[in-house]
Amino acid sequence: MGERAVPRYSRIVVELRRRIETGELAPGDRLPSTREITKQWGVAMATATKVLTELRREGLVRAVPGVGTVVEAPSRPVRAARPASAPGQGPGRGGTADATPVPSGLTLERIVAAAVKVADAEGLAAVSMRRVAGELRAAPMSLYRHVADKDDLLTRMMDTAIAEHPLPAAPPQGWREAIELAARQLWELFRRHPWFAPALSVTRPQLVTSALPYSEWILAVLHSHGLDLHAAFTAHLMLLNYARGIAVNLEAEREAEAHSGLDSEEWTDLQEPALLEVLATGRFPALSRLAAAGYHLDLDALFEFGLQRLLDGLASLLDENSAD
Repeated sequence: MGERAVPRYSRIVVELRRRIETGELAPGDRLPSTREITKQWGVAMATATKVLTELRREGLVRAVPGVGTVVEAPSRPVRAARPASAPGQGPGRGGTADATPVPSGLTLERIVAAAVKVADAEGLAAVSMRRVAGELRAAPMSLYRHVADKDDLLTRMMDTAIAEHPLPAAPPQGWREAIELAARQLWELFRRHPWFAPALSVTRPQLVTSALPYSEWILAVLHSHGLDLHAAFTAHLMLLNYARGIAVNLEAEREAEAHSGLDSEEWTDLQEPALLEVLATGRFPALSRLAAAGYHLDLDALFEFGLQRLLDGLASLLDENSAD
C-alpha cells in the first residue's frame, strides 16, 4: 500500500538521485531525456518533465543547450561567516567594509574569466558580483577594486569574448568572401557564448573595443567596393542585427529548457497534436503539406540561408554603385 501511495515521478527521482549520489552518473554525464524517461519507466511526458524539474530544483542537474540535462558538479563549500565586528569597528565611514583579506591572485582578468564561465554555463542571469566572488573564493566587495559595477563587468566580458578569436590581419580580396568571413565569425561568437546576443544592445551600444575591428573591417570592405561610409555602416548594422536576431534564441532556448525540462524537439512533440487538429480543418493546405513532410529547425542553416540572401541584396547595391 505504502509504495503505491508514492507518486511515480518521485520513485524515478529517487532512482536518478541514487545514481548521481553513488557516482554512477558523474558530473557532466547526460541524464535520460524526457522522451527516454517515458520509454524506460512507461510514464507520460508530463511526469518525465516533472522528474527533471525536481532534480534541477535540488541542484543536482542543469540543462545544457544542444546537449540536454547533465549532472551538476558538487557545490563548493560555503565560506564561513565572518565573526561580528567589535563595537566601533563595523562597516561604515570609520570602519572596514569587508575585513576578509583579498586573495593575492585576484585580478581583473580572473574576475572577467570567472564571470564568462558562469554565463556560458548557466546564462547571464546567474552572473552577479556575489556569485563571481564565490567562484574566486573572494569577498564580493573586493571585486569593486577592479570593476565599477555589473554593467562594467558585462562590457569587459563581451570585450574578452570577442578578443578570443580576432579577425585575420587582412581580409580576402573579394568583398563577399570578406563579409561572409566576418559574419560567420560573429555567428560562431554567439554560438560559443549564448548570453552575448541578448546582452548586446544595438540602440545603446556598449563600448566594446575588441568589437571595433569588426566595424572597421566591414566599413573598409564595402567602402572600397563603392558604398559611401553611411550606407556601408547601415549595411554593417543590418548584418550584425540579423545574426544577433537569430542568436537571441540560443539563450532563450537554454532558459526554456531549464524551466521545462524539455529540449526544443521534445517541446515540439508535445505541441504536435494541437497543431495537427488545427491543420485538419483544411484551412492551411501548404502548412499541412509541410507538416506531413516534416521540418527540422536548424539555426545554423537558417543563419546561412539568410546571410546569403542579404549578401545577394548587397551585391545588387554594389553593382548599382559601380555603374554610376
